[in-house]
Amino acid sequence: MGIEQKLGNLGIVTTSLEKAVNWSRTRAMWPLLSGLACCAIEMMAAEASHYDMSRFGMELMRASP
Repeated sequence: MGIEQKLGNLGIVTTSLEKAVNWSRTRAMWPLLSGLACCAIEMMAAEASHYDMSRFGMELMRASP
């Protein structure tokens, strides 16, 4: 008998840390290289769903110019 069956339907999530980290990696919204400077905030806004930067081939952000 697993822990899910013992707890019943209480709305408690039981998972491993590895599964939770992998889930968060697949649903990451921003690139890893984001900062707090004004340029990084503007780049995150440009990558948001309001604009379509991939149409221009600009969806990959890099740390070097």
